[in-house]
Amino acid sequence: MIVLGVALIVTSLGYQWGMATYEDRPRSFLDSLQFTVEMFTTTGFGGDSPWESPQMHTFIIVTDLLGMALLVGALPVVATPLLQSMLSSSAPEKADEGLTDHVVICSDTTRSEVLIDELDSRGIPYVIVESDRDRADELYKTNDHVIKADPASTDGLEAAKVASARAVVADVSDQVDASIVLTAKEVSPDVSVISVVEDPDNARYHEIAGADHVLSPRSLIGRSLSKKVTSAMRTEIDESVAIGDELRLAEISIRHGSALAGTTLAESNIREESGVTVIGVWVDGRFNPAPGPKTRLPPGTVLLASGRTDQLEQLVEMTQSTIRGFKSENVVIVGYGQVGRSVRDELDKTTITYTLVDKADTEGINVVGDATEPEILTEAGIEDADTVVLALPDDNTTEFATLMIRDLAPDTEIIARVNQQENVSKTYRAGADYVLSLTSVTGRMIASQIFENRDLLSLEQQVKVIRERAPQLVGQSLAEANVRDRTGCIVIGLESGSTVITDIGPQTTFEPEDELIIVGTDDGIRAFEQAFC
Repeated sequence: MIVLGVALIVTSLGYQWGMATYEDRPRSFLDSLQFTVEMFTTTGFGGDSPWESPQMHTFIIVTDLLGMALLVGALPVVATPLLQSMLSSSAPEKADEGLTDHVVICSDTTRSEVLIDELDSRGIPYVIVESDRDRADELYKTNDHVIKADPASTDGLEAAKVASARAVVADVSDQVDASIVLTAKEVSPDVSVISVVEDPDNARYHEIAGADHVLSPRSLIGRSLSKKVTSAMRTEIDESVAIGDELRLAEISIRHGSALAGTTLAESNIREESGVTVIGVWVDGRFNPAPGPKTRLPPGTVLLASGRTDQLEQLVEMTQSTIRGFKSENVVIVGYGQVGRSVRDELDKTTITYTLVDKADTEGINVVGDATEPEILTEAGIEDADTVVLALPDDNTTEFATLMIRDLAPDTEIIARVNQQENVSKTYRAGADYVLSLTSVTGRMIASQIFENRDLLSLEQQVKVIRERAPQLVGQSLAEANVRDRTGCIVIGLESGSTVITDIGPQTTFEPEDELIIVGTDDGIRAFEQAFC
């Protein structure tokens, strides 16, 4: 803009002087400026032509070329941003005046996507407070629940109507979240504040700041992954979900080397030999809520099974590798972040030996190097490992490491954590036996603190188990409602008063006071709540 302004003034003065000196036709500065603007914008400047002197002809030729150069250069610098600003929508700086009973999300992260889906499915209003101007404007193009404000400032949270909100969710970083907690309690002491911490050692400071709920999803995932490193078959049963007095629901993996690996559900004789009911299967990260007799069970399939404890124990025995048996006595932990440390802490409570692999040469690391290099994995003893736990911070690296480990050690159990839910299925296809998503677990943990009328029975499993009322099902039978086909969810029981009924069939009819026990994926549960709650 400065260059353009200088060029206009200099050219106008030059034209004014040239017309008086060489053409003997004096012009005012305003007339000369008009000539220059017309020339630069190519809108015409023929009022003074023709010129007689060679000096003025030369001046016009040079300024014509200069005008074209400036026009070409100025359009992308001046005109394009101006047009973009006029055409693009900008995020507002405060929420709607009438917004109440909403959730304030500080701020937008990949982990907030699951929570937003949960809120949308139940019709709960929310506002995302994003301090980065460009990021806020970008989000606003697809989500009109965004405001441009600083979530750690009083003005920012007041703009989000915190005083009338049902909850504030802080999930930026441990230090910023602590500031958000302090600010939220200053603006509205009674609002429920949920804070997510990366480092569980910082949870105490968030509690001191006033957070009502402090969540540590990385620690939870670490503990969950460590449970899959089974030193005895009891472990998988201990993490099952109790449905009534005797019935339990468990996720049980078919290990590489198991006699069940590669069979169909009919060929497996699971029902005949163990007595359990397989109500769903996870294959390559996809959940099938209605497996038929011909459903194939490749290695790594996760069975969702219901039965008594002794029946589930029998199923666990059937799924174990005939090569390695029940025990994981030699474990390799790849990645020594918060998840890797949580896995290590849990294994330290057992007699299991483990090898730690990480790029950083810190205390306790046994093998220093990149887990996507074959020589590093070989040095860690991958070929002799019973189980590998991948706790890497990057999903692409996790997928590549999974491919490499499966090639180097075909019968080794691979347990992995990924950040994004969308990468779960890819990691399964790469060869993992069990995968948990950080975004999914975080979203579930936050939602479990917000939804008052939903009892979340499982947080860290592949499927979600909830107990809640479904008003739209009252008076209908299970067959009439067609729950499984419409939502992909399974009704496995209902609680009426103090009685839990697990003998559910197509003709089961639901009463107003019944609380249903429902199993499904995150998407399936959301579909169920939209349809029936």
